[in-house]
Amino acid sequence: MSLTADSVDADVRVICGPTAAGKTAVAMWLAERDPTTIISADSRQIYRGFDIGTAKPTAAERERVPHLGIDIAQPTERFSAAVWAERASEWIEEVRREGREPLIVGGTGLYLRALFEGLFDEPPLDDGSRRRLQDALAALDVHELRRWTVVLDPERSHLGRTQLLRAIEISLLSGRRMSELHRERPRPPRWRARYLLVDPGPSLADRIAARLDGMLDNGWPREVQQLMKTVPATAPGWNGTGYDILRRTELGELPASGAREAILIQTRQYAKRQRTWFRHQLPADAVTHLDPTVPTWQSAAAAWSDSIRQARGVA
Repeated sequence: MSLTADSVDADVRVICGPTAAGKTAVAMWLAERDPTTIISADSRQIYRGFDIGTAKPTAAERERVPHLGIDIAQPTERFSAAVWAERASEWIEEVRREGREPLIVGGTGLYLRALFEGLFDEPPLDDGSRRRLQDALAALDVHELRRWTVVLDPERSHLGRTQLLRAIEISLLSGRRMSELHRERPRPPRWRARYLLVDPGPSLADRIAARLDGMLDNGWPREVQQLMKTVPATAPGWNGTGYDILRRTELGELPASGAREAILIQTRQYAKRQRTWFRHQLPADAVTHLDPTVPTWQSAAAAWSDSIRQARGVA
């Protein structure tokens, strides 16, 4: 299917927003109104075993509404935005063949960009060289990776750890900058997003703190203890917000008394980066804003969803 300005079949509903904004609650409410499958666009929920700290939907929620994109990778796997976008495109088609509608939900902006703004034809990379380079870079912190990227591909030096690693990998193993490949070898997007941007405004900080306390009370430290028995410290799964802090606390490298505050600061900083990304990267004409704390949020969410479904002729 080609994507054209008047191709309503290309339209896909997307619920996005910063962490702890309330995306899951809004998505579950919408998904139970009509035959819907939720596709997770969360780069941490892909990893098996990393459950509590990534705020994965509960078993009960997944029983009520089908979910895709969760628990699809081992914690040691590197899962790029390009791979996720390819899988997500297949999931969208699969869900619609089953007579259901997809609802993409998540806060990983690079996943959304890869799916809706197109990818690039990646040059072949030697698997052995990739593994050796990944092992060499695993011990470097984000600051050091950013210094590398400033030299190798400065346009991508502002991104997060996973994206920095990818930019370094492409540059060193292909001899080309990833930013240049995006411009020179683009693949056109197949789908077009219709965004519902969920953000509770000033109350987000308190929501983050409350959710963190719930995670800590509901066994997040025990989850980390179990993961440490089988998952190596260099595994990408540990890159999720808060996980490495708890791992290092268990090892005695960080004081237990400061773990909560350190995770809280890290999470709020992450939410700030997400807000900045959504504010500057999403096309304004495709975005509907939703404050989930106002009494009318359900009617607003329903109006957004129904208008997209009706345009596609979906009952």
